[in-house]
Amino acid sequence: MGPVQDHDQTRDDHEQRDRGQDPGIDGRAALTTYITNLVDAHQPTPVVIVLTEPAGGHAAVSAVLRAHQWCGRLGVLMSVVTHSAPVRRLLEDNADTTGPRLVVHARVDTAISTAFTAAA
Repeated sequence: MGPVQDHDQTRDDHEQRDRGQDPGIDGRAALTTYITNLVDAHQPTPVVIVLTEPAGGHAAVSAVLRAHQWCGRLGVLMSVVTHSAPVRRLLEDNADTTGPRLVVHARVDTAISTAFTAAA
């Protein structure tokens, strides 16, 4: 029964992510892995993550901050977009400062244009 539960949990994690929900503490590692796998596959392309209102919980923010550390090790620029001012402040206050700066925006179009201008 273990493999079925693992498969069901993975499916639930993907469904939560696809619906834009916070993954919760249990899904944080899976979300971090998902993001870092995408970074690995597309590096050195800049990364832009959009956190919608329902997805802007502490677990999602933590996963994004962990992924930012990964991007920093690879020298990949990461930007995050969220309309929530408290989430933007949380990201800015807790971002890793040893690598490329985490760029936090309120608008998607600004984040994408800034990321690709900086990478050019």
